[in-house]
Order: sequence, then C-alpha cells, then structure tokens
Amino acid sequence: MSLVHEVDTVAAIATPPGEGGICVIRISGEKATEVTDRGFRGRQPLKESLSHTAHYGGFRDERGTILDYVVALVFRNPHSYTGEDTVEISCHGGYYVTKRILESLIRFGARLAEPGEFTKRAFLNGRLDLVQAEAVADLIRSRSDKAHQASLAQLEGLLSTKVVEVRDRLVQTMGLLELELDFAEDGYEFADKQRVANLLGESIQQINRLLSTYSVGKVYRNGVRVALVGSPNVGKSSLLNALLRQDRAIVTNIPGTTRDVIEESITIGGLLFSLSDTAGLRETTNPIEKEGVRRAEDKILNSDIVALILDGSRSLQQSEPDLIDRTIKSVEARGVKCIIAVNKIDIRPFVAEEFKDLEPVIAGHRMVGVSARTSEGIDKFEQALHETALTGGTDMAEGSVLITNLRHYSALERARNSLLLSEKTVEAGISSEFIAVDLRSALDSLGEVTGAVTTEDILNTIFSKFCIGK
Repeated sequence: MSLVHEVDTVAAIATPPGEGGICVIRISGEKATEVTDRGFRGRQPLKESLSHTAHYGGFRDERGTILDYVVALVFRNPHSYTGEDTVEISCHGGYYVTKRILESLIRFGARLAEPGEFTKRAFLNGRLDLVQAEAVADLIRSRSDKAHQASLAQLEGLLSTKVVEVRDRLVQTMGLLELELDFAEDGYEFADKQRVANLLGESIQQINRLLSTYSVGKVYRNGVRVALVGSPNVGKSSLLNALLRQDRAIVTNIPGTTRDVIEESITIGGLLFSLSDTAGLRETTNPIEKEGVRRAEDKILNSDIVALILDGSRSLQQSEPDLIDRTIKSVEARGVKCIIAVNKIDIRPFVAEEFKDLEPVIAGHRMVGVSARTSEGIDKFEQALHETALTGGTDMAEGSVLITNLRHYSALERARNSLLLSEKTVEAGISSEFIAVDLRSALDSLGEVTGAVTTEDILNTIFSKFCIGK
C-alpha cells in the first residue's frame, strides 16, 4: 500500500469466515454507495441516503439474480471509521453467500481491500493516529482482561496524549532555537538556556516514566509463556490438568507418558498464561521419548517462566538435586524466571528446610508446595506465576498509560537518548545549532510513535499484520 492516500473504492468481508447468523461486508471509498447500488435494491438508492441510516433490501449479482436479503448501513465522510463514504452490508452468514456478494461488488467496480487497508485509510484521513491504529489490531487479538484494558486505553488515546504533550513543548523550544539561529549574527538569545535545560530534564523524566511501564505492558499485551518441566512422573501433566480444571493431558503411573509438548492457555489475575506440559527430562534411548526431551529443552529456552516440578513424596536426595542445579543455572544464564513447585504434598508435607543445601542455587526463586491430585496449594502456585510474571513492575490500575508495543518503546528510547545529548550540549554551553540537531532527532522519534513522522515502509509493516476487512 502506498503512503499516498488511495482514491479507489475497496471492499472486504469484515467478519470471520464460516457459518454464522450474520456476516458483514465493508465497502469504503468515494464510490461506496454507487458501487453497492448496482446490486442493492431497497426503497431508495443508497447514494441518496443520509449518514448513519439503515436500509433493507435484496442484493443481486450482475445478472440480476437475487443472492440474499440484506441490511445496508450508510456512513458519510468524514463520520465513518475510514473517514470516507462507507457502506456495511449485513447478510446471512456463510461461505457461499458472502463470497458471491463480495465477488459481485468487485465486478461492480470495487477492489478487494488489502490487509489493514480500512484502518490505514482511517489513519491517512486523520481519524486515528498510528498508536490508535495499532491498538485496533491489539484489541481484536486480545485474549485476556489486561490485554483488553491496555489496548482500549491506547485506542482511547491515552498514550498518544502523553507523547503529543511532550512533543508539543519541545516543538516550541525548537522554534525558539531555530529563530535564534536565523538571527545569530545579531547576537539575540530567544531561548533562555536554563529554561531549555529544565524543559529537557522534565521531558526526559516523562519519557522515562513511560519507558518504565514496558516491562508490565508487554506482559499485558503478549501474555506469559510457561514451561512445566521436571523428571518423568513428578506430576507435570497432573498439574496442568489441575490448573485447567479439566483432564487435558493423559496421566498414568508409567514414567515417560508425555512424549510431545501439550499447550493450553489460562487466565490468572487478568493475565494470559500459555502453559506447555513437556516430556520428563532424563537420559533415554527411546527415539520418540528422546525427541520429546529435546522439545522440552527447546521450551525452556523459549519460555518467560520455567516451572520446575519436583516430586515431594520423596526426599531431596531422591529428587535429583543435580537436575535442580542444572535447570536453574540454565534458565538464569538466559534471563528466564523460575518457580519451583514441590508436588504431591498430599502424600508428604512440603518442608522448605530440606532444600537448605541448595540455598545458593535456589535463592531468589519462588518455591511453593502443591498437590495436583487434591488441588491444595494451586492458588498459591497461580499467585506465584502472576507475581513472577510482573517481576520488575507492578500491576497497573485500569486506564493507566502503558507502553505495550516494542516499536513505541524503541522510538521513545531513541527520543530519550537524543534529549540526553541535547541536555549535555546545553550544560557544556555549546552553540544552539548543536542543541537543535539532537532535539530535532528527538522530535522525529516522538513523531514516529503517533505517525506524525513516518515512512511507507513503516506503514506497510504495521498494516500488513492486520486481517483483511479491518
């Protein structure tokens, strides 16, 4: 898609494919009503209809054959999602009907929309900024309460407002510095350097506060990957079933029952946790089990949290202290968080003192006793998962401003670094020309967040990740 605003009319199915009560087909562009009128027959042409009106009628193909009886909603520019004339056809859900109506619209003069094209047009028409446009995709993909809250806050413009506030103040300062450069020969000083230094310091603090929310924000947006690992028959699959409150994984007394990775998701405290039940870690000659062990080790490398499950029915010496030592050192080397869950406390009580010899290894890692069979301690294990996921940050109140997107974080970090250079230049008493160079870079980076400064490549990368019809 080009950065230049498209002028043709586009159409796409806006609802998921498959059978359902209703399907929505969206048409947007200068000729949206004209194109739709070629197939729609109601009491009056849509071209003559007012904005935000609904019309019932039949929809016919190019041969005049009736395809379905539909409701057509008309939205006039600029009061539509895209900021253009838009029609949304609600027809009966199903593969065939929706496909035929869309094919007819294309024959009538519309073009099939590209992924994210409707939202891109909304951005180009000033209906949304780039943060809000990305929030639309995040809202659609949200699978937990926290992900929903974070995306909705960004769609409402909370982050954009903060970024624009910082940028607007810096733009005013930039204007004074440039004015000073224009009259350099006359020796005028339009920008008081102490005020400039104070403004730069305040702006750096504001950006730092935003950057500090990313550790929590990315967890809200992306969820948490958890690998359940341990020796065979320690109860990893039973623990997965206990967390899910259903029998998802096969459980037997035979060690090595789990050969492949079983993945399921749960929500704890509004956060999405993707759980992976892995094969027991042990030396084996069985090629199938060996592949399962390899996949388990891969999961350890690619998880946010590793839950090391131990068999609490046996003493520590019988619970393979070497495995504990090896696993914890492995996850620490990669910066992965670890929780130790001592299972089967219904058979033998959990005694933390038994692990004193391993204190140097397990120090700093949460340890909880659980019983997958009776569900005793499951609530404490869930709490440990939630708190460990938010390590380095705190749960944010609803409506808080959060950085959830790596693109936003990177741009703000560049802006902060440029402002730090400007601040050093001011403190060194160097010419306004050099202050302005880094300040201009900071403004460009801040503009990248909201889309005030952007390129075609950035837009294509962002909107190509959207679904067709949005």
